[in-house]
Amino acid sequence: MIIKTLLWIAVFSSTFLIMEFMAWFTHKYIMHGFLWNLHKDHHHKDHDSWFERNDAFFIFYAVVSMTCFYFWSYEGIWTALPVGFGIMAYGATYFIVHDIFIHQRFKIFRKANNWYAKGVRRAHKIHHKHLGKKDGECFGMLFVPFKYFKR
Repeated sequence: MIIKTLLWIAVFSSTFLIMEFMAWFTHKYIMHGFLWNLHKDHHHKDHDSWFERNDAFFIFYAVVSMTCFYFWSYEGIWTALPVGFGIMAYGATYFIVHDIFIHQRFKIFRKANNWYAKGVRRAHKIHHKHLGKKDGECFGMLFVPFKYFKR
């Protein structure tokens, strides 16, 4: 039982970490690539709605996570459960860090001012200085280059 629990934790943790790479890859090559039409409203703010077309990417990963729960529940594939929860946990973290903390879609976490918070905010600000789909930088969310943590 302990070995299976440790494996579960390892699969969950690995999935969460892999999702940071997936977010970076999706952001750089898909959102700033062939699906720019869904992502550009996030950079341009030329809309009055609280929702953005960019939110469709959240729905995609939510469906992937739910599909994992299906494979665990109905097909008995035990690894699908920690993978589904890893994707879901990353999605929740992304929502808290990106949508709430950085973009202030809800007015909380405004006073977070430690070195990590400042670095993540700086990196994201640099990302948003580019309004087009080309010449972007800083596509990750949780792991950003060290230069943004320097004063």
